[in-house]
Amino acid sequence: MKQVIKVHHHTVSKTLDVYFDDNSHCTFSCEFLRVHSPSAEVQGHGNEPMKLVLNKQSVNIKQIEPVGHYALRLDFDDGHNSGLFSWAYFTHLQAQHDDLWQTYQQRLAEHQANKDSVPIKFVP
Repeated sequence: MKQVIKVHHHTVSKTLDVYFDDNSHCTFSCEFLRVHSPSAEVQGHGNEPMKLVLNKQSVNIKQIEPVGHYALRLDFDDGHNSGLFSWAYFTHLQAQHDDLWQTYQQRLAEHQANKDSVPIKFVP
């Protein structure tokens, strides 16, 4: 399993560079990390589907806290700080970044298209 050896948070661009022990690295936007948080609040409880987290384009990271030698707790400026970003989860995010982001953008577009629709029930 790959290990995270260094992170660098860019406060102005709101990105987090994550460096792995295999000499690879990935740059994640804070928005991407927030909407893909490993917390149950975002991922869903049990068999619940993943939640669609909205309006996080401006979110930033306030604090990064190491948890043992296996994870980071990211404290976002919107108050969210649950969920541990383990090295395995960062590896998953790195490998699936483009697909995860595309799926998120599609879900956002569907939400926007349907946000003003109101189901009407007709009772004869």
